Amino acid sequence: MQRLRTISTTLAILICTTALAQDATVKDATSTDSAQDATEWTSLFDGKSMTDWEKVGKKDSHWTVEDGMLVGSGTQSMLVCTKGPFKNYRYRTQVKINDGGNSGVYFRATRKPSFRDGYEAQVDSTHKDPIRTGSLYGFCHVYQQLVKPDTWFEYEIEVRDDVWRGREMTRIKVTVDGNELYEYMDFAKTNPAGYFAFQQHDPGSKVHIRKVEVMPLDD
Repeated sequence: MQRLRTISTTLAILICTTALAQDATVKDATSTDSAQDATEWTSLFDGKSMTDWEKVGKKDSHWTVEDGMLVGSGTQSMLVCTKGPFKNYRYRTQVKINDGGNSGVYFRATRKPSFRDGYEAQVDSTHKDPIRTGSLYGFCHVYQQLVKPDTWFEYEIEVRDDVWRGREMTRIKVTVDGNELYEYMDFAKTNPAGYFAFQQHDPGSKVHIRKVEVMPLDD
């Protein structure tokens, strides 16, 4: 667990609390993208194979492609996109986690990441870990259930290095099913440019992923 930074965490919690209090209702993320939107995003998963993806972790952890989806099961591992590194971008993926399951959407991770490498957007509806979907793990935590288990939802994450009031920082905006939850300012700039990855947390978890897309932003 990474230690929270006092200044940036306080600011993020204020933003996070305000946003969540407004409307935490989420909807199923199955709507199709407009033709214009499709031209702006680059797909990182072809829906057919593990091309450009590599497992990092234990042998009895499994990642497969089933019916156009990436599926993770078994013991601990990470599934890393070998394309990269990426620095400033919008990133979105559609995810489903089982009842009692736990996973994570990692970004700016290392090429061979452990659970502690990179930023993690938590995927957790009912796991014993109370930190739920919508959380930026170790930085800004959401404890209410925004997404029910076995339900598809869409994460969108915007990350860029920026300057706020003369101070350099990494700006991270977290959105779930079109609802912007908060914008976190990491003044420590904890993670530089890196790779995308998904977490297989434990044998009781099963995660499904059916869309992975990135839109690079100007530096």
